[in-house]
Amino acid sequence: MNIQSTSGLSFVLVLLFSSSWAASAQNHEDFLQCLSLHSQNPTSISQVIYTPNNPSYLPILQFSIQNLRFTSSDTPKPTVIVTPSHESQISTVIKCSRTHGLQIRVRSGGHDYEGLSYVSELPFVVLDMIKFKSITVNTETRTAWVQSGSTVGELYYRIAEKSKVLGFPAGTCPTVGVGGHFSGGGYGMMLRKYGLAADNVIDARLVNVNGEILDRKSMGEDLFWAIRGGGGASFGVILEWKIKLLSVPQEVPVCTLDKTLEQNATNLVHKWQSVASKFPEDLFIGIVITRVNSTRDGEQTIQATFHSLFLGGLDRLLSLMQESFPELGLGKEDCTEMSWIESVLYIAGFPRGESLEVLLDRTPLARQLYFKAKSDYVKEPISKNGLEGIWKMFYEDEAEAAVMILSPYGGKMDEISEYALPFPHRAGNLYKIQHLVYWEEEGEVAAERHISWIRRLYSYMAPYVSKFPRAAYINYRDLDVGVNNQGNTSYAQASIWGFKYFKNNFNRLVKVKTMMDPGNFFRNEQSIPPVSLWRKKKGD
Repeated sequence: MNIQSTSGLSFVLVLLFSSSWAASAQNHEDFLQCLSLHSQNPTSISQVIYTPNNPSYLPILQFSIQNLRFTSSDTPKPTVIVTPSHESQISTVIKCSRTHGLQIRVRSGGHDYEGLSYVSELPFVVLDMIKFKSITVNTETRTAWVQSGSTVGELYYRIAEKSKVLGFPAGTCPTVGVGGHFSGGGYGMMLRKYGLAADNVIDARLVNVNGEILDRKSMGEDLFWAIRGGGGASFGVILEWKIKLLSVPQEVPVCTLDKTLEQNATNLVHKWQSVASKFPEDLFIGIVITRVNSTRDGEQTIQATFHSLFLGGLDRLLSLMQESFPELGLGKEDCTEMSWIESVLYIAGFPRGESLEVLLDRTPLARQLYFKAKSDYVKEPISKNGLEGIWKMFYEDEAEAAVMILSPYGGKMDEISEYALPFPHRAGNLYKIQHLVYWEEEGEVAAERHISWIRRLYSYMAPYVSKFPRAAYINYRDLDVGVNNQGNTSYAQASIWGFKYFKNNFNRLVKVKTMMDPGNFFRNEQSIPPVSLWRKKKGD
């Protein structure tokens, strides 16, 4: 190519970029004018809008980002952040975003593992639900209404304010937002007794693509089914959930026992696989695998931390363990009896005696790091040789801060049909795995090294986990399992990841999406597609 043609190409590119930038800037201004024009109270809505030239824009954007991978200067930023304080403002944002060609990303707690609640490659608005955190607990009806910007910790705190014998089976991380947590399913340490958080949602309110506010009755059972485990972001903006509160004892024993390879960890993990899902439903015993310093100077080893919650008495727990898992050697000295709400703090990693008010703090307990996560489901025990292969990978440099979390199934999870909710991972699973790798170093090189490591671990695990499809959990978001095309995607493209998250429930989710959002306004890299768009692309 000669210099003249290169110069001409450069001019064209600059012209195209300038035109694109000008169009984007105009859309931005038009969008802001639309919000003011269609708001019931223009002064009020102006107080919850943040543009990049506002000094509060970056602090608000970064406050709820839980993964440092999405804090770099080249990470796409929203055109506008809106922190609504009233439901009508959400309807207005939806209408104006549709009119002016902006995507919406809805953020509840900011824990989306791939940052999809606050990152998009296309021009977008972040709808940050942080002000929607009202929680109303009714101990007489054993129910609560929880706004979607609330955190799991805030929910637990408000329940404990009213009752010492009621709880809820949501997650163990108190800063997770209930908007995304419940809509993806919601694991916790009471899942063997009561199922998922989503299994205990009895009503919901959301804003649909037309800006209308719907409850369970007006949205219909299909949409109500879809948002409890199918990911709410595909269907609208969840305003609040109504949940069933469930009985917990006055006191519960929680136990922690560390076992290294030198202390027979391999055999213990191998045995755990066969017994953990068969324990009575009141007992949850999970395992956390990490690499730690050995008692031998300068050496490291693999540690399996067995942690349990029992909804019963300590003596009964120890008796159960002696009957079914005596090899673990669990004793009274490994356990502490406390109230259920105190167990929430203990399991989250807070020191004993910490004030319950820490549950109201939306700042993570541990300092933020870069991380990548994946998930798996195990149907047959992994052999000892298979486990030793995992330990070998954990000795690699990139695995210094790697974690593998094993959560047992059985109990209530085996009793609920795989079609009851979009979340299909029920009977037939021994346990779920969450794979995590953390790192501190900035930059693409460090990120690539660690992400490559967890991908290699994931490949190694393939023979030992579920197949056809290799199942995954949507709340442990992983774009490696497949992504939609930018803009409007096809059913075939979305089904690559869709069947891994939802199995055959994916098809029903597509039908609900087609009914509720045929134009595919609510979309992201892993949102449910409407089949109507796919048919139009095929020329049907």
